[in-house]
Amino acid sequence: MTPPLGARPGRAVRVVFFGSGAFAVPALETLIRRDDVELVGVVTPPDRSAGRSGALIAVPVAAAARTAGLPLLQVDRVRSSEAVDVIRRLAPDLGVLADFGQLIPQAILDLPRFGILNVHPSLLPRHRGASPIPATILAADALAGVSIMQMDAGLDTGPILAAVDWPLNGTEDTPELESRAAHEAADLLDHVVTSVLAGHGSGTPQAPLGITMTRTLNREAGRLDPRLPAAELERRVRAFRPWPGTFVEIPQLRLGIREAAVGQAQPGDVPGVVVADGAGIALSTVDGRLSLTVVQPAGRWPMSGAAFRRGHPAVVGAAVVPVVVSVDGAE
Repeated sequence: MTPPLGARPGRAVRVVFFGSGAFAVPALETLIRRDDVELVGVVTPPDRSAGRSGALIAVPVAAAARTAGLPLLQVDRVRSSEAVDVIRRLAPDLGVLADFGQLIPQAILDLPRFGILNVHPSLLPRHRGASPIPATILAADALAGVSIMQMDAGLDTGPILAAVDWPLNGTEDTPELESRAAHEAADLLDHVVTSVLAGHGSGTPQAPLGITMTRTLNREAGRLDPRLPAAELERRVRAFRPWPGTFVEIPQLRLGIREAAVGQAQPGDVPGVVVADGAGIALSTVDGRLSLTVVQPAGRWPMSGAAFRRGHPAVVGAAVVPVVVSVDGAE
């Protein structure tokens, strides 16, 4: 019987890491700590200008790579022939991807003999795609999790090597859940890399049932629609924190919603109208009230709903600008 293909004793495995956001940084740090891994390249998007000063800002993975003195390859399109050629010359044995935001072309998938591991913050095949953590909160899932798969040409479709889950209490927001997922993923990756380098990297095909897809979020996704239940709107406030944020528009003002709570409907409430809620304010919805506990007027600092009402008493009774629905029913 032929033994499984594994790493050659005494030789560090050449690894290329693909990543961008903060979720990926603990995974990169796990690889840095391993004596059997040589990080020959870290692939990230380029630094981008931000703010009025136009200063260049690095994505978190690029900043971590620079701090660690790792070779950094910053590319707009990893599918470009130039990027493929550079990665080919790195001669990777293994690739690891986390929070990268681009599909990897087959020409790169075929390079590492151990394949490319994809670290994904959901329990696949649930919540494939670009925004699995907000989707987990929006769906009111009882469990969150992380999956590590062998990448193939599809979008989060490869065979699962390992997964871990934990219960949710229904109060988490995206930063809290992302932080937990990042550290769970880093611990899981350590075990998976050991297994893969020992020759155990085939994985289990994903189930054909229970597949859900997520989408890239834009700013308009954060507009709160009072035709929805209050509990769903409250989940949106938590799921879309910090990006894209949530807001309502009242005449001549966009009001960011930073924190909210579900309340009971009162006689005379009309969905879409801002009402008095104790000393504060609430948005009447189709089935109750969404108490707007912390708000942020455009161009101002966050403040309590009560403080905003004191400065803008006419907000009580104002109707929010309705969500525009296209002919095909999409917002």
